[in-house]
Amino acid sequence: MTIQATTLIDLHTHSTESDGSCTPTQVLELAERQNLGAVALTDHDTTAGVDEFLTAAEGRSIIAIPGVEISTTFERREVHIVGLFIDHKSSDLNNFLKKIADGRHERNQGIIAKLQARGYDITLKEAAEQAGGDIVGRPHIAKTLLNKGGFESMNDVFDRLLKRGRPGYVARPLTSPPEAIAQIHGAGGVAVWAHPIFRQAGEYPWCRKAIKYLKRHGLDALEVYYSSFNEEQSNALIDYAVEFDLGMSGGSDFHGDNHESTIGIGNGGLRVPFEFYEQLLVRAEKYR
Repeated sequence: MTIQATTLIDLHTHSTESDGSCTPTQVLELAERQNLGAVALTDHDTTAGVDEFLTAAEGRSIIAIPGVEISTTFERREVHIVGLFIDHKSSDLNNFLKKIADGRHERNQGIIAKLQARGYDITLKEAAEQAGGDIVGRPHIAKTLLNKGGFESMNDVFDRLLKRGRPGYVARPLTSPPEAIAQIHGAGGVAVWAHPIFRQAGEYPWCRKAIKYLKRHGLDALEVYYSSFNEEQSNALIDYAVEFDLGMSGGSDFHGDNHESTIGIGNGGLRVPFEFYEQLLVRAEKYR
């Protein structure tokens, strides 16, 4: 397969197997329509859609990359670690993800109980019907409430009920970044810190401090291009990647109808070069 140097890629997408609205096959087809050279499926805390995703890529001109996105916590902030080029059938990795899924289920039960106590007509079964896959998350709960009326949008549901500090919010126990990184490496993949910057107070010094910590525990790369990043944010992360000898990644964080982001181009300005794929693939070789 010959790929042009100018070809773009997307290394961060989600399907109906976690909290996206498109099936793994549809994710692949949308990426191909955007003329992407490669696309990774990185569903939250599950590899359930990867078989379908890889099968859909057979005979096509696009490279399909098996991946996962694992939610962790460091210094009271969520840190999402994306694994790329993983062996999605690894029993150790999938047992690890199963424990995370169990924690997510307990959290969902708590959210539903809080909402019901406030008079909202909603059940966990209804939210699960919105999910379509094994992973049920807050977006599915939000969509259930939106469909029942009384809210203007998914964002409205989150702002009023489901965000941190709101009446329906329930924290969930998260694993540590080193454990997630170790599991990804054990499954033959590279570990990428997804969307490291979120415009919080003191973000850049904290981000650099976290990178130093994560690098010591095996972090391979930073997501330097992301749907909501501006040029200043991307340039800062590129500088960090160079300083700490980390690879670079990028992606739309595509969720279909559940988020405002288009596969391959994010909010319109995303441009992730094919060379990122090539460089990350080389870094993955040491874990094989």
